[in-house]
Amino acid sequence: MPRPADAPKAPTMADVAHEAGVSHQTVSRVLSDHPNVREATRVRVNEAIARLGYRRNSAARALVTRRTHTLGVIALNTALHGPASILAGVQEASRDRGYVVATVTLRTATPTALTQAMDHLTAWGVEGVIALTSQQETVRALAALRTPFPVVTVEGGRRLDLPDVSLDQALGARMVTEHLLAAGHRTVWHVAGPRDWAESEGRTAGWESALRAAGAPVPQVLRGDWSPLSGYRAGQRLAGHAAAGGQDGADRPTAVFVANDQMALGVLRALREAGIRTPEDVAVAGFDDIPEAEFFPPPLTTVRQDFGAIGRGGVALLLDHIEGRATGTEFVTVQPELIARASTARRRDPASS
Repeated sequence: MPRPADAPKAPTMADVAHEAGVSHQTVSRVLSDHPNVREATRVRVNEAIARLGYRRNSAARALVTRRTHTLGVIALNTALHGPASILAGVQEASRDRGYVVATVTLRTATPTALTQAMDHLTAWGVEGVIALTSQQETVRALAALRTPFPVVTVEGGRRLDLPDVSLDQALGARMVTEHLLAAGHRTVWHVAGPRDWAESEGRTAGWESALRAAGAPVPQVLRGDWSPLSGYRAGQRLAGHAAAGGQDGADRPTAVFVANDQMALGVLRALREAGIRTPEDVAVAGFDDIPEAEFFPPPLTTVRQDFGAIGRGGVALLLDHIEGRATGTEFVTVQPELIARASTARRRDPASS
């Protein structure tokens, strides 16, 4: 649609130069943060930009520089707290580095859906892609794609030739399992996340390694799908095991590590409905430290993930590849933090476990 004759004309770089009393080239240098500009001149040009409301033409700039300063993101499972928080961290870190983000959210990560997503991002002129996925099938499909730009995975499992940024899932699980053993429990039960998720596999591996290192029994793994409902159903099974424990209580669960906080909420409710107290009868710990965790009844012991650091790490690693500072398959690890709260208070009589 043509612009009305009386519509105000957008200010140009030449207008800024005239307003600031400098050359067109000087304005260009200020906009590109060129070092050979005196500070007083830089201030004068920026003040002129603010007065005129000048906005640089990104499309024209891209034609000249061949840089779009746009990053692509392929995201799955953004209804879950972890992926949604990491996506927010990626977007914030990209803005801080002067990039915009084009996001494609997938319902299913089939090879066809991934190919279409990459086609969309290529058409948008992205300079690289961050894939937020923990499902191993998705990572394998990504590794098989040929792309004209770098691809970095976040929580990708590190089994393929793709740069990756991940939390040390196994360490977090070991920390919380050792915390429960130190509180006097004979062993620790586990409600795991779904199979084929890197986070779930890492947390289960860390839990099991901590038990074996302590010479503790390794109970059968219960499995959920990250939802509170699946945690509730696992909690009902735990309550059944507690009721069926032998006279000496050797088979009775007294502690459980749940692979995320939302499932832990379901476990807590199931135990409470069965008349099982937390932490007096069964201690419960989660993973993620969602904002609500400290307000659970009782406040939940959990493993904190720095989702902002994970997002920033993904952006930094991708920009290293885009700008030629990295060329290999780099792995960046973010450290977890154990947050101890009332749901795992120390047992008064360790011998009773």
